[in-house]
Amino acid sequence: MAAKRRKENAKMNSSKLWTLFAASAFFCGHLQAHPLQAEPVNHAFVFNFDRFNVPEDLDESLINGGLLLLAELNCTSCHAAPASWQQRLQPKPGPALESVGSRLDSDTLWLFIRSPQNRKKGTQMPGFFHGAEGDDEKVEALVEYLSNLKSSPAPMPAGDADRGKDLYHKVGCVACHEPGKDVRPPKVAADAEVEKPGNASVPIALADAYDFLSLANFLASPLHTRPAGRMPDMRLSAQEASDIAAYLHTGRVVEKAATRAALKISKQSFEKGRELFQTMNCIACHKLGSTMPAAVFSGAEKKEPSAPVQPAATKPLKELAQGQGCLAEKQASGTPRFDLNDLEKRAITLALKMIQQQEAPQLTAQEKVDWQMTRLNCYACHDRNDKGGAEDPRAQYFGVNDPGAESLGQLAHLPPTLDKAGRKLTRGWFEKVLWGKDGSVRPYMDIHMPSFGREQTEMLITWLNEADALEKPFQIDVSGLAKHHRAEAGRQLLGAKGLACVSCHGMKDRKSLGPPVIRLTHTVERLQPEYFKELLLNPQATQTGTVMPPMFIGRKKADQEIESIWTYLREIEGQPLPEGLMSSADFELKPDAEKRVIIFRSFIEGVGTHAIGVGFPGGLNAAFDAKTSRWAILWKGRFLDAMSNYQDRSMPPIKPLGTAVKSMPSASSERIFGGYTLGKDGIPTFRYLENGQQIEDTLRPVKGGFEHIINSNGKQTKEILSW
Repeated sequence: MAAKRRKENAKMNSSKLWTLFAASAFFCGHLQAHPLQAEPVNHAFVFNFDRFNVPEDLDESLINGGLLLLAELNCTSCHAAPASWQQRLQPKPGPALESVGSRLDSDTLWLFIRSPQNRKKGTQMPGFFHGAEGDDEKVEALVEYLSNLKSSPAPMPAGDADRGKDLYHKVGCVACHEPGKDVRPPKVAADAEVEKPGNASVPIALADAYDFLSLANFLASPLHTRPAGRMPDMRLSAQEASDIAAYLHTGRVVEKAATRAALKISKQSFEKGRELFQTMNCIACHKLGSTMPAAVFSGAEKKEPSAPVQPAATKPLKELAQGQGCLAEKQASGTPRFDLNDLEKRAITLALKMIQQQEAPQLTAQEKVDWQMTRLNCYACHDRNDKGGAEDPRAQYFGVNDPGAESLGQLAHLPPTLDKAGRKLTRGWFEKVLWGKDGSVRPYMDIHMPSFGREQTEMLITWLNEADALEKPFQIDVSGLAKHHRAEAGRQLLGAKGLACVSCHGMKDRKSLGPPVIRLTHTVERLQPEYFKELLLNPQATQTGTVMPPMFIGRKKADQEIESIWTYLREIEGQPLPEGLMSSADFELKPDAEKRVIIFRSFIEGVGTHAIGVGFPGGLNAAFDAKTSRWAILWKGRFLDAMSNYQDRSMPPIKPLGTAVKSMPSASSERIFGGYTLGKDGIPTFRYLENGQQIEDTLRPVKGGFEHIINSNGKQTKEILSW
């Protein structure tokens, strides 16, 4: 009955709020379709607990849900977990409050602190005030303190609500938040009923409380305010953030705290609020760089903070009694109130019992991945091992910006499955995807890949690598040393008269001849070579649902051909495009135009059949002979024209295009070539063995020529080559 009354009271309070919102804002009905009008959640909402747990679950399957609640509701911020459980139940950082007074006005702060669940249904913020004597003064003191924590938000462009409405439903907001009822997904027929999400949505009820600048700044950089990453950075431009802010502010009416005004509470001091913030242990979740703003004045006198006050001690998880405290049917004033529903209470009780009776079980790498993906709600968009993925009523909003991609079906619309991701992507590309830049390889998708922050995702790379490793990885030689390791052979295989990979895959700035599948430009930087071979040999088994045909089945030289393709893709920046994508203007290699070092393996006159040409911006060029492991020639001006390599099947040596070609001395002893590595600036360092010693040999352009740098056994020699 108590739960029923809470639900009825919550609905009544919510109804009053939204009635005021709608009636004061509009004379027509379309605001009723706004996401802020969604049916509110009437309990502390943790997305993946609600999604993956139901009352019919057996106790043993509900325990993980209880552990999730203990972690996500930050129970362990106050109640210390046993040592073996601490890593798994690590609390997340709460929202940063250094500038909260700039984001929320004092009435909103009062309403939210006084009763978080009434002001924002579904919030994970617990309530501490039950109407006891002195509660109103305490709330007012906290408001006085927090209202003075301010900073000036950065200027943002003016927003357009119509563009924002379109973006909100395109870029991925609806994977977690409520879609607008007046938006028809791109694939839903005009006369068909739009399917509504079956899973509850993450509440956004404070969006209307932020002023425009604060909301736009928050959307542009949410991790600054919410470092836990549960609201990830959607990688929006400033204009996009402003547009979505304008949409969320459609018909905005700032709610006033009528009860606060009626109570006529006497003014409370900043210092009292600051002390309460500490003694009530708000600092357990909300870390402040400084609990005092730069200047807080009473008249003309600046106040200085007193010494910190220690919060009241709390019991560790092992000592908590079942059915007491937060889990009690009736809670005493000052006890955190989360408005948990019966299923959540049952799950937490089961989890507490497990924690109190046993050490934490050792998790496999896959279980660690699943735990972190569950906490971050990666499953809202991605599936892994048949778990998660966007539910159909939300996925129906995900569109494409290239009509040619429609032929790919769901592969064009939906974020990729994360099966085998740990053996698929290189660490460098993981970093780009998770928190860096330029990690997107599906520009035809409207949905954005969000960033949850480095601290929240870096551990996933190691866990995924371990979880997805094969007991016997595929063997592939990517040294570039074997006779069949020729970029030209790989180029021909990729071309229109070879395996016709260019029918689907574009490269560099060229689109494919057909649907716009992932371009191959960054393949070597992006994919682990063993996975590359695994995928090409059996695409359907490796990547579920792929439309890639099994081109290598039955080919006797499949291993060599795949390695040749890898060699080409490794050297793609210095190679002409495959047939079907190239034009006659593509053959001259121009380091200055591309503003980077170009490496080109070929037959070069004056070097031989194992030549590696290196063109530097600025008009200096060199060629290394991998057969004798030495720099063979240097020249100035234009680099190379690869046309003759592809006009004649015999591939005669190509000539340097520049002038002042200088031949270098022969090697004085036998050397064994060991490949080369690229520095961050793109300059190669060649490696070879000479008389049993490992040599690293580098040319760097300097004024008047090259600086020749040789490293051997920790010793370095340098000389300037001028000609």
